Amino acid sequence: MPPATPKPEILAAFEAAKGFMPVDEGLALYAAAVEAGALGLPLLEVGTYCGRSTILLADAAREAGTVAVTVDHHRGSEEQQPGWDYHDPEVVDPEVGLMDTLPTFRRTLHRAGLEDHVIAVVGRSPQAARVWGGKVGLVFVDGGHTDEHATNDYEGWAPHIAEGGLLVIHDVFPDPVDEFTGQAPYRVCLRALGSGAFSEVSATGSLRVLRRTGAGI
Repeated sequence: MPPATPKPEILAAFEAAKGFMPVDEGLALYAAAVEAGALGLPLLEVGTYCGRSTILLADAAREAGTVAVTVDHHRGSEEQQPGWDYHDPEVVDPEVGLMDTLPTFRRTLHRAGLEDHVIAVVGRSPQAARVWGGKVGLVFVDGGHTDEHATNDYEGWAPHIAEGGLLVIHDVFPDPVDEFTGQAPYRVCLRALGSGAFSEVSATGSLRVLRRTGAGI
């Protein structure tokens, strides 16, 4: 059976949204979310930014009768701060002088008609993970790219992935030249595979999809 693909209007909303994920990786994420949605559990994302990938998770959740949960403090990760390559002055709050992607994210969901299918958690990922009580069908790690943040996201959320659920990691770049954009996610991916708790399902660009096949992290 070919992988699930989003409806044309969902794909168009994804492509129109502010963000960095290319279409081929988005299609792989959507297929993973549809598969994981069959477990009937929430689909969880770490790193909302402006909601580009959230559109895909939300639509998959809607189709499965579950919900997408997306966690972000909305102040931007390291590489999105002023002076860095991925900084976008359009998402700076002029009143406080800090990034605030939350208003853009809310507009993204509204335009896509998906507000009723998303729970947005505004806060730090480790704090949210500590108070999360149940299992999830999918965890999509797309937050900060330092070892500290990537490791915290993995250690905080991977234990909540149900048996047969999926761990999806974005910006996995094995080449050391990508130290500031993808080496930490790469190291987390290697750790997950080396744990014996996960096995690789697919690799599309910098997106890795792993399945929980055992206990632990």
